[in-house]
Amino acid sequence: MKEHANNDASNINATHRSFSAWLGEMREFLKGRFNLEDDKAQRDEVVANIAKGVEFRGVNLWVLIFATMIASLGLNVNSAAVIIGAMLISPIMGPIMGVGLSLGINDFELLKRSLRNLALMFIVAIVTSTLYFFISPLSSNSSELLARTVPTTYDVLIALFGGLAGIVAQTRQDRTSTVIPGVAIATALIPPLCTAGFGLATGQLRFFLGALYLFFINSVFIALATYLIVRFLGYEKKVFIDKARERAVKRLMMIITLATFIPSVVIGFHMVQVSVFEAVVDKYVAQVFNFPHTRVIECNKHYAHGRKHSRIELLLVGEPLGDEVIENARAQMAGYGIERTELVVRQANTEDRIDVASLQQSYQELLDEKNRRIEEMSSQLKRYRVTDVEVNDVSREIGALMENVQAVSLTKGITFDVKGAPRDTTLICVVTRRDTTRLLDAETLRNWLRLRTKVENVKIFVEP
Repeated sequence: MKEHANNDASNINATHRSFSAWLGEMREFLKGRFNLEDDKAQRDEVVANIAKGVEFRGVNLWVLIFATMIASLGLNVNSAAVIIGAMLISPIMGPIMGVGLSLGINDFELLKRSLRNLALMFIVAIVTSTLYFFISPLSSNSSELLARTVPTTYDVLIALFGGLAGIVAQTRQDRTSTVIPGVAIATALIPPLCTAGFGLATGQLRFFLGALYLFFINSVFIALATYLIVRFLGYEKKVFIDKARERAVKRLMMIITLATFIPSVVIGFHMVQVSVFEAVVDKYVAQVFNFPHTRVIECNKHYAHGRKHSRIELLLVGEPLGDEVIENARAQMAGYGIERTELVVRQANTEDRIDVASLQQSYQELLDEKNRRIEEMSSQLKRYRVTDVEVNDVSREIGALMENVQAVSLTKGITFDVKGAPRDTTLICVVTRRDTTRLLDAETLRNWLRLRTKVENVKIFVEP
């Protein structure tokens, strides 16, 4: 019995050692796959490369102006391809990464340069786009413009993960991959600035503030991503000789870091709350207001903070719902976690109901009018057609009928009098002879063309 217990204990220990060995192998496998030390560039090389992209002068400044013009044109004509091209050539991400890097390595001078160039970039892009939209003859609110006025939680996540991908690519020895262009497209920094310029040029404050909000979100989270990767890689921080100056700089940079990143956390949390609220409302409306003869044609969701109540406004068409049905719908809001939300239901009156028969009659009248115009245009086209067959067939038939004909030109037109009134249809036939010394039987050709083309008035012209 004792020997059996010892065997069981040995088997358990062997299983434990085997499992521990497997865990160790798995840990080493994952560590090797997720290791960022491979192909890692030197710290000074990364810092120098990012610091070089921070500067906005000469070529970088002109490229920014041209990219702003291209993005403004793309927004103006609602072309996603043009906007993507502007994102690819824009050097706007340099100063933003410079801010995150400087905070991560405690480089106050780089931080000042990054913020100074970021401000210059911002002013140049805003002024350029404002001037363009001020003189542009197109001022409609395209879908590409509208898409950059209302930031969402997805914009925060895109900026964060795009910034992470961008700084990881910047810290590699090989920076020729497609990561940086992809990040430039995904994070979309230049289009919000152009949209803000559109808001200024057209006097639409909502566009201006919404676009600046989106640009601020993208910039802050790209800088935050840069800061996180720099600290994760353990880059050495800058050491000051003057300890008192070092403490003062550290305090200032800590204030700048908190002033930059804390609002981003608040913004991100707010966006998550709004997104969750809207998703819950959509589910609630889809399930509770699902009636066979009543449809929700408009649903406006207004999320409110604190003690204020959020609001749902619905517009219904079809059979009106009774008060008891609407009250029952309000009672079900607690089951979706939106019991503190105000529900406003607007319904069309009896006289406002959609008359399907009237709509069908209107559509039929429009269709009949369109068919009438098509027939009229077709009849007009027939008046200008030479014949029901191809002209080359007619020319071959004339060649077989008269051997002295070398080439034929047929033109069908309308004869008008001097008052501009149409009189008759005329077919003009110009004939080129093979042998100019021989005469052409023009009367026979005229009679044949009358029968062939169903045109009575035929004029024959023989080239000399």
